[in-house]
Amino acid sequence: MQKLLIATGNRGKVKELQTLLATLDVQLLIPADIGLDLDVVEDGLNYEQNAGKKALAYSNASGLISIADDSGLEVDALGGAPGLYSARYSPLPHATDADRRAYMLKNLSGKPRPWTAHFHATLAIGLPDGKLLFADGNCYGEIIPEERGHNGFGYDPIFFISEMKSTMAELSMDEKNRLSHRALAVKNALPLLQKALKV
Repeated sequence: MQKLLIATGNRGKVKELQTLLATLDVQLLIPADIGLDLDVVEDGLNYEQNAGKKALAYSNASGLISIADDSGLEVDALGGAPGLYSARYSPLPHATDADRRAYMLKNLSGKPRPWTAHFHATLAIGLPDGKLLFADGNCYGEIIPEERGHNGFGYDPIFFISEMKSTMAELSMDEKNRLSHRALAVKNALPLLQKALKV
């Protein structure tokens, strides 16, 4: 059976990607499964560069087709911030997801609502021959000032999707896997993956 390496150590992402890729007839692996522990510095100028760098590093180290994503939350009232720096969006050392959400709400305080925003994800597929393939996904909504829900991670509890009348963290895994930026990027990547994996 063909193997596909999910190039991340983020448990929330791993869980989502494993569910989203379940339809592929492949063996899904994470770095720990093959004793791989890479520290890839995300110093790209955009999502594509960061995702591509991770996917290629893991593919080169493992000899396997690898997928990596880079994603971010872009808030219009903050000029598109935090964007690429969503995971590092807090001045606090060792900041938690809750710290980052609190910092965002502090920066939005006093700005007129609705605080429209969208999540963006770029998925990179790294092939052992050094080639890279890309797919993107976007999910649109708004930031709300109170946290709701316990099913997500990152900014999910304050990202409200009006068509669902719910935050991302209030959605079931099935709903999230239909609507999220990562779900849409994976959906767009599936034909590329099937061709690359010959499945």
